[in-house]
Amino acid sequence: MTHIELNNKQKKVNQMDIGEIIGDALAYPFHNIKALVLYIVLGIIAAIIGGTTAISLVSAVGTKGLSSFALGGIGLIGTIIFIIMLFLIEGYALDIVKFGIERRVDGPGIDIGRQVSNAIKLIAVDIVYYIVPAVIIFVLGFIFQEWILSIISIILLIVFALANFMARCRLAKTDKLGDALAIGEAIGDISRVGIIKLIVTVILVFIIAIVIMFIVSFIATVNDLVGDILFGIALVYLIFFCHRAIGLLYSDV
Repeated sequence: MTHIELNNKQKKVNQMDIGEIIGDALAYPFHNIKALVLYIVLGIIAAIIGGTTAISLVSAVGTKGLSSFALGGIGLIGTIIFIIMLFLIEGYALDIVKFGIERRVDGPGIDIGRQVSNAIKLIAVDIVYYIVPAVIIFVLGFIFQEWILSIISIILLIVFALANFMARCRLAKTDKLGDALAIGEAIGDISRVGIIKLIVTVILVFIIAIVIMFIVSFIATVNDLVGDILFGIALVYLIFFCHRAIGLLYSDV
């Protein structure tokens, strides 16, 4: 048996099933309490600032003069802080994907510069993976009838959404934006992971996220501040959970 065959056989033996991936991902946020607490605090601040910012911007529309200027300024500052918070959280999440690919049980260290850089790269990846299908659909709109175009659009959006997950994993694994933007390779990774396994895992993660957010939304009706705090906690937990699951999926590639 060749070295390549031995590696392939070992990889198949070590493959995780869907239940193992979900179970590991659900518990993973608690493996690095220091980072979890820090990002939960950031998430809570982001949620509170986000709510306050929205109120300020809406109020600014209905007022005039200095009051409108002040409220607009508060809203702008709040928006900037909110975006920075999300950058930090999203950038850290990419490192969680990397640790998932390597199947490490510990949590990534906190590196502000690296994680802001991660977030900027992720924005570039998201833009490409949603602009490309949009352009294709636009062009096909001149060729096909509406019902055919609708079917093609749904298929394209699903394929590129799954490919976007793979692109995030490629970026996490190599730290190279070019690898993430290799759309053909990212689409090929879907079959290497297993399209059924990928879709089922994504659906389960989505259902779990919906259930958690439904519970938070129900509790939030009691008090706005409590709702903001719970939303911040849930947001960070779900980001850790979702990205861990994605990383573990890609660890089979």
